[in-house]
Amino acid sequence: MTYFWVMLGSALGGGARYLVSSLAAQHIGQTFPFGTLIVNVTGSFVIGFFATLTAPDGRVFAGADARQFVMTGLCGGYTTFSSFSLQTLNLARDGETPLAGANIVLSVVLCLLAVWAGHAAASALNQLKGT
Repeated sequence: MTYFWVMLGSALGGGARYLVSSLAAQHIGQTFPFGTLIVNVTGSFVIGFFATLTAPDGRVFAGADARQFVMTGLCGGYTTFSSFSLQTLNLARDGETPLAGANIVLSVVLCLLAVWAGHAAASALNQLKGT
């Protein structure tokens, strides 16, 4: 049954990625891959938050299927490391080396901060008293 949930999560995550990236391109612009950056940062937050909240010592129980659905399916389908890599290569090939470098630094730093923030938020939630 896990395969079904991972595939469903991947489809939903991919659809969400397309929506967020399209909205970013329309409203922010297409010169810099802001859509991919937004998707990767928010996906990093979600996986950090969910992994911590549903860990064995977490506040919320989630079975293996639910964890696979969210972390492998949704987040895997939603985040866009391959798109990030191709867009960075294209920036570099187009002579936009400073933008390519900015994309690498911003993506790595912001995604690490986002996964830490998700983990920290869920850890704080796990510490709350009561249900």
